[in-house]
Amino acid sequence: MSSEANFSNARFLTVAEVADVMRVSKMTVYRLVHSGEMPAVRFGRSYRVPETAVEQYLRGAVVDGRTETG
Repeated sequence: MSSEANFSNARFLTVAEVADVMRVSKMTVYRLVHSGEMPAVRFGRSYRVPETAVEQYLRGAVVDGRTETG
């Protein structure tokens, strides 16, 4: 079980809540989940995303704003 994530203390968000936090559509969140870019747990027919996964995704998606010169 060492390779499995421990979700005992995790706070889970619905797809709609993730979309609201990220200011994107629910379909965008579903695409991220299905592509594996954002981990999620399936409960019946719905998905729940650990809050830490959203924070981690957003940290990795930060753009520094600098322009590249060639």
